[in-house]
Amino acid sequence: MSTTHYDIIIVGGGIVGLATAYKLQAQNPTKTILVLEKEKEVAAHQTGHNSGVIHSGIYYKPGSYKAIKCVEGRRELMSFVKEHNIAHDLCGKIIVATEESELAHMNKVFANGVANGVEGIEMIDAKRITEIEPHCKGIAGIWVPCTGIIDYADVARKYVELIHAKNNGCKVLTSHKVTDFIKKPDHTTDVVTEKGTFNATYIISCAGLQADRITKKDHVKTDSAIVGFRGDYYDLTEKGRSKVKNLIYPVPNPEFPFLGVHFTRMIKGGVECGPNAVFVFDREGYSKTAFSLRDTLAAFGFMGTWKFFKKHWRFGLDEYRGAFSKAYFLNRLRKLIPDLQMDDIVPAERCGIRAMALSGEGNMLDDFKIEFSGNSMHVINSPSPAATASLAYGNEIAEQAKKYFKL
Repeated sequence: MSTTHYDIIIVGGGIVGLATAYKLQAQNPTKTILVLEKEKEVAAHQTGHNSGVIHSGIYYKPGSYKAIKCVEGRRELMSFVKEHNIAHDLCGKIIVATEESELAHMNKVFANGVANGVEGIEMIDAKRITEIEPHCKGIAGIWVPCTGIIDYADVARKYVELIHAKNNGCKVLTSHKVTDFIKKPDHTTDVVTEKGTFNATYIISCAGLQADRITKKDHVKTDSAIVGFRGDYYDLTEKGRSKVKNLIYPVPNPEFPFLGVHFTRMIKGGVECGPNAVFVFDREGYSKTAFSLRDTLAAFGFMGTWKFFKKHWRFGLDEYRGAFSKAYFLNRLRKLIPDLQMDDIVPAERCGIRAMALSGEGNMLDDFKIEFSGNSMHVINSPSPAATASLAYGNEIAEQAKKYFKL
């Protein structure tokens, strides 16, 4: 039986994998590229389950890969969505300090934003906070006008549309779960899926929540592992929505690798509150009680997981309290909006799961990581703001492929 050959096969139809295919196709118009996605639709996991925030780049360490790519990628994304009429709104957000102890880190966040070239940011006082968000109370804050909202699944679907529109043999196939890689004597690789086998000269994986598994399946070594963290949300009721105009964030705790619960107006309507961040026993289980024995054993069989828990167990317990107690979750939200009431929030049906790449020492990989081996490139970590920076990330992966594969 003949096997269809492609120059490049990309495993993973999330926004980074699709952006990579889009960029590779533009740079290599004579190459055939295939994207394989295991779900029925693209953008089914992290891309389609995030808050839909267009990030500014204010939080990230100056000079880091993601700081540079966030600002670069956001600007390119804005040009892209305007060109293709994708709904978005650069509504701006405020980062709010409610206690004196938060001011030092707030100043550091602002300094990072300045160093990263985030345009238009300014320090604001309590009066200005209430002018922007009348129900929000704080002692100082940062106004970030270039932050916005969008539906990243819409962006991902546009990438697919544009890839197919070229009509040059490049394809995106869904419902094609990759189960194996078979190295061939001619230095190509057969990529085996549940619906057939495809042959490629080069392999690039952008597998998100399954990144470490796809890498190992290709017999490529990595010293990192993916551990999932679920983010639960509440929605504001019609009564509660009157208390939030756009986006309100707390000053993040520098000792914890998440931004804290916040308020986000959604591009397709409504306002969500959250997320918390709790360890998941099922990497793709979008419920509070989801359980996978395979995922649980994998997580606890990795020493880095235990070391991470040891460092952050107090915060972890606090996050779990918020997952199962509406009153506790509400109390956290009231830090920003004191007059929020119990009937202002209702549990959201959706949640998100973040792929956190951990080192063996239990440290969160804070920047981009790719493993190279033979005719393969595996993106182990494409951290937030991956959706905002998808075009910049995709371009970087394409550039790395050009060098490594000598395209």
